[in-house]
Amino acid sequence: MRAVTVDPGREEIGLADIPEPALASATGVKLRTLEVGVCGTDREIAGFQYGSPPPGDERLVLGHEALAEVVEVGRDVERFAPGDLAVPMVRRPCEHLHCRPCRAGRQDFCQTGDYSERGIKLAHGFMTELFVDEERYLHQVPYGLRESAVLVEPLTIAEKALAQVWEIQRRLPWADPSAASDEPGRGLSAVVLGAGPVAQLGAMALRRRGFSTWVYSRSPAPNEKADVAGAIGATYVSSEQVSPGELAERVGNIDLVYEGSGASKLAFEVLGVLGTNGLLAFTGVPGHGPLAEVDTDALMRSMVLRNQVALGTVNAGFDSFEEAISDLEHFSQRWPDAVRALISARHSIEEHRKLLVGHPGGIKHVIAVAEGA
Repeated sequence: MRAVTVDPGREEIGLADIPEPALASATGVKLRTLEVGVCGTDREIAGFQYGSPPPGDERLVLGHEALAEVVEVGRDVERFAPGDLAVPMVRRPCEHLHCRPCRAGRQDFCQTGDYSERGIKLAHGFMTELFVDEERYLHQVPYGLRESAVLVEPLTIAEKALAQVWEIQRRLPWADPSAASDEPGRGLSAVVLGAGPVAQLGAMALRRRGFSTWVYSRSPAPNEKADVAGAIGATYVSSEQVSPGELAERVGNIDLVYEGSGASKLAFEVLGVLGTNGLLAFTGVPGHGPLAEVDTDALMRSMVLRNQVALGTVNAGFDSFEEAISDLEHFSQRWPDAVRALISARHSIEEHRKLLVGHPGGIKHVIAVAEGA
């Protein structure tokens, strides 16, 4: 069967013929890949910045944002049947007995660093026609989300970040006690850094929870990313036109910053104007660029005197995937045009190279692996 692979040793990218997988356990599930989202991580692996094949293999099958259809299940599988739609998790636990997060099923907090990640590190991904996974790493998706479910995995980044935000901010009377239970962020202001898929999905999650939300990204409006932000009731601001200090004057007390761009210079500039009792959640991993100057004295002074928190978060656990599916249903009903606009185009698997090596523009590009998908 066909698969998009990278060979780090030879620095080669291309379509390869690989063996069709077979069920290897009673709790295994065989799936036909429908769609795979392409993100910055895939492009960095295709640029040979990182990424490692499974032991004994020279090639790594790419792809970690997948939607698939179940074609076969092991005898002990309880939650899936052929024809069901499923989204797979990315990270798999390390094998060390002393790693309490992995032993508890929270490999997104792995302490050893010896985890594997499908399509990224030591495990083949989903940019192929068929794959096999264990039932515990799969999430069932309603058929009504067929057109948008490929966005579940990037949305889990925001879901995990927000779960930690609420847990941390229990340290103080943060939320308005009179706010409705489904809008706990009402009366609070959030700034989203970036306007790509991770950032826009984060903005949607914040708007659903009632936050007054500002999307702070480089390109001046009008543009398609600003249109998506406006469609969900967020305010789009260009960092080329408005400085972080000016942004803070417009917003008022910035209660939460959700960083979804990987731009460290901008993130630390905005950290400098974070509001009293505020929290900044980093989700991006910066590339190797020029060093940025940071006024460490000013940042430390502000964080101490204003009770601020900076949080780093990566990957997501089981609950975040379930929350993402639920939220995506809500988004699709409330802002159907905005959700559709996040996917700029769908491409055949033969077009993988222009997505991984080129600069296609837009917001999110998707490879439709199955014919007719």
